[in-house]
Amino acid sequence: MKKVTIQDIADELGISRNTVSKAINNADGLAEATRLKILQKATEMGYKQFSYIRAHTLNAPEQEAAYKGEIALLFGDIIAPAHFASLMLDKLKMELSQLGYTLNAHRVEPDNFAHRSLPVTFFPDQAVAIICIEMFDRAYDEMICDLGLPVLFVDGPHKRDGMDLPADQLYMDNITAITRFVNDMLARGKRKIGFIGNYEHCQSFYERYAAFRCAMLMAGAPVDERHCLKVQKSEDVAEALAALTDLPEVFICANDFIAVDAIYTLRKLGKSVPGDVLFCGFDDSPNSRIMTPALTTVHTHTQIMAIAAMNLLISRIDDPGLNFRIVHTETELIYRDSTKTD
Repeated sequence: MKKVTIQDIADELGISRNTVSKAINNADGLAEATRLKILQKATEMGYKQFSYIRAHTLNAPEQEAAYKGEIALLFGDIIAPAHFASLMLDKLKMELSQLGYTLNAHRVEPDNFAHRSLPVTFFPDQAVAIICIEMFDRAYDEMICDLGLPVLFVDGPHKRDGMDLPADQLYMDNITAITRFVNDMLARGKRKIGFIGNYEHCQSFYERYAAFRCAMLMAGAPVDERHCLKVQKSEDVAEALAALTDLPEVFICANDFIAVDAIYTLRKLGKSVPGDVLFCGFDDSPNSRIMTPALTTVHTHTQIMAIAAMNLLISRIDDPGLNFRIVHTETELIYRDSTKTD
């Protein structure tokens, strides 16, 4: 069977390939009606991860789906509108509702984590599955896995020690874009590359840091440990940068929020970006596009992540005996002004 491409969808709709790409990648500058029309056509044609929706929805009668139960969303920290998960969850909720499921959010409070207790609003016997967004407490996650329900983790605790969770897991590709970025910088003669972010915060941060270290190692480029700042909070980023006696030529940050904090701190210290140091973030948050300088980053395809999450959840509900799956969705390196040089 011929693989459906973005160009195929564009030809079918009589529009440009770039317009289709924007819709699928949830990029800015596209009317919502146009985006939905393109995504529907992608679903109909069986484009990549959209093919699972096709099997479940395209042949369904034109009527409201019968109610099938609650999928409980568990999260710890508040998910800000600028966070990649916010857009992903909007899409996921819409798709699940078309299949007859509700997506109900339950915040896990610090006291819940401390006492290994469930949120007061969550009743396991009323749920058919659980999706955990950025739940990084391994012991708590193991307790969730023991509830006997299908569980999907979107990101999760780091696996530096090789320990895994007995559940399906969804991540963005944290390796390819970082590896390419490091090699691009090395090709431009930039040998002093550092990293900012606590790689033990979560598995995605760990994978991004590991990709950086591996790319440097494979290229035979040394890493100055002074320029690897294992920090997370804004105040810690500021303190670590202020303590440096010199800067690398390039900083890779575990996400855009850390990059923004670091750039503002350096500005207060009289340093400029990209004049004194180049910067790359991760997630392509809205702030990364409007800040000065605009931030080079890695775009996360939230629409694709939502579809992949639904595929994993529904297939697990349909067949609880499946082997556990770990899925990484594609990402895209986007160059902007923070890595421009004369």
